[in-house]
Amino acid sequence: MKITPIAFLAASIVAVQIVARADVNGTITLSTNTALNLDTAATATSGGDILWNGSTITPQGKARAYNLGNLEQAGFNTLSKGVIDGVKAVASSAAIPAAKLVAGDVFVVYTNGGNEAKVLVQSNSGGSIALQFVTFVVPVPTGPVITAVQNNSSRIPAGYPSYGIAPSSIFVVVGTGLSDPGQPVLQSSADPGIPLTLNGTSISVTVSGTTVQAPLYYTSPTQVAAVLPGKTPIGTGTLTVTYRGTSSAPAPITVVPAALGINTFYTNSGVATDASTGALLTYTNSGSPGQTIVLWTSGLGADPNDSDTIFSANPHSVNTPLAVYIGGIPAKILYQGSAGYPGVNQINLTIPGSAPSGCWISLVAIAGGIVSNTASLPINAGGGACFDAMSGLNGNQIAPSGGQTLRTALVALIQTNTPKKDGTRSISSSTDAAFEKYTGIYTPANSLSPGGCIINYPNPVEIPGITGLDPGTITLTGPGGVNVKLASQFGIKGAFFAMLPDGAIPQSGGSFTFTGTGGADVGAFSSTITFTNPLLTWTNQSAAATVDRSKDLTVTWSGGNAGSYVFISGVSTSVSARLTLGFTCMEKADAGKFTVPSYILSALPAGPGGTELQNAVLQPLMPSGVDIGVADGTVSFSVTSTYQ
Repeated sequence: MKITPIAFLAASIVAVQIVARADVNGTITLSTNTALNLDTAATATSGGDILWNGSTITPQGKARAYNLGNLEQAGFNTLSKGVIDGVKAVASSAAIPAAKLVAGDVFVVYTNGGNEAKVLVQSNSGGSIALQFVTFVVPVPTGPVITAVQNNSSRIPAGYPSYGIAPSSIFVVVGTGLSDPGQPVLQSSADPGIPLTLNGTSISVTVSGTTVQAPLYYTSPTQVAAVLPGKTPIGTGTLTVTYRGTSSAPAPITVVPAALGINTFYTNSGVATDASTGALLTYTNSGSPGQTIVLWTSGLGADPNDSDTIFSANPHSVNTPLAVYIGGIPAKILYQGSAGYPGVNQINLTIPGSAPSGCWISLVAIAGGIVSNTASLPINAGGGACFDAMSGLNGNQIAPSGGQTLRTALVALIQTNTPKKDGTRSISSSTDAAFEKYTGIYTPANSLSPGGCIINYPNPVEIPGITGLDPGTITLTGPGGVNVKLASQFGIKGAFFAMLPDGAIPQSGGSFTFTGTGGADVGAFSSTITFTNPLLTWTNQSAAATVDRSKDLTVTWSGGNAGSYVFISGVSTSVSARLTLGFTCMEKADAGKFTVPSYILSALPAGPGGTELQNAVLQPLMPSGVDIGVADGTVSFSVTSTYQ
């Protein structure tokens, strides 16, 4: 498949319905047999969205609920609508039991009115329960409403350290009522160029007293793409969308010297083309060490030598300080600048000869001192299908030619070692399983290869259709007499869970066997996970107690299975801005240490958070009726961190 340079813009056109909200906030105490309407905050003896019977809370009518556990006030405050959206598939009409409804417990409700709410239990005593809630209510807009202004390629949300719109870059405005109905149509930059008004829509940006009109690539009612003119001043300002004579409320915009976005053509991969043929590098057409490739980006910085509206046959370089890392290794940059199309930058570079092989080799750029979004690149010596050593899958299995329907299997054995409020640590063990069929876009869970890191921005993604599969009865046996039958999780087909007794996974390791009888969709199976002696231990936990985001963070460990893998992850929250962001890195366990680069840490907001080290021991799991599957044994350590 050959990708033309401007195709990267068309690939970013997504139908995301994001609108302004008129949230309902409240704190209320419910007496026994009282129902609460979370859309209006009204109470009654029946109806509403949830009913408190003095012991449990039960969704009413078509409402559904899901309990997130004891997150306390801080977790409730930072719980975003995006997270709530993510658990909708597992919400149910089942009652939340009394044992869970303690002070600090948080649950979410999908209301009869079609809205979403988060609810915090403040107290529960004597048949009365005090609740704090926020319901995200969507009003009907009366004109253009702006909910986000983002770089077209990175989609980094406002407020994060790497956010900003650079002059001479393509940005998108997301909202409602922005333009005429209909599918977006990409405008040509051939002379006379892309227009300042399209389908009744125009965009003006004012910074430091200077107002510019942004040329438009396409419009739709919910998303508009435009080029920020190269002469736009640096600083904070406002952006206004005008649609057929009606203007939106001014939205804030931050204009920065550089804020690079790397475009992705599917999931977080498909980021580059071969420099000589224009063919897209994919799971089945990997890049090769020493190959010259082209990244399609936007946001290198102001380009006064090329037009904001008309294609340039002789584009110019943009000499913003730039570094690109592939698998953590610096790449040699051959060209950086305009691709000829307004707002489109291209970066020509050579894949380092020492670059690792894998299906998800991390790729990240730092332009003008600001880190881009992270992406991944499939690399295999000689090209062809990539190979992921962790899962044992090749590119043909990851992206099957027969379509995007995948039947997946996962059984997992998990030990967590977490800090307690009193300074001691809690060790618990559990097991779960998931047998599911994905229809549509499918992103493998381990979209990272050893030696790299990714930044986990909370951007909307297309959610595939998910159907549970029947694997029959699943049991786990192990040392010390462990013998448990996994129970259905929340009554969801294909999902199973069981807690294990204390000490079920000894420090000396041992072998654990999952056995499935087979069911209507999945055949019988048996898979054994063996933890070697000793289990992996995080040896410098104190290094992550306070993390300086301007410096590298090195973590070290001992023990663990030879040939297994270690994930290093962290998350921080800006309490004032109510923004949370995390990173994930991956290394081979045999390395014994990993250094998280400062450019990855710099993307996180300053504030409280946590850091985790997780050892993953994998074994094949391929019963009949499954396309890809794995048995996963995990030992993890987490610490409370302050990111500064």
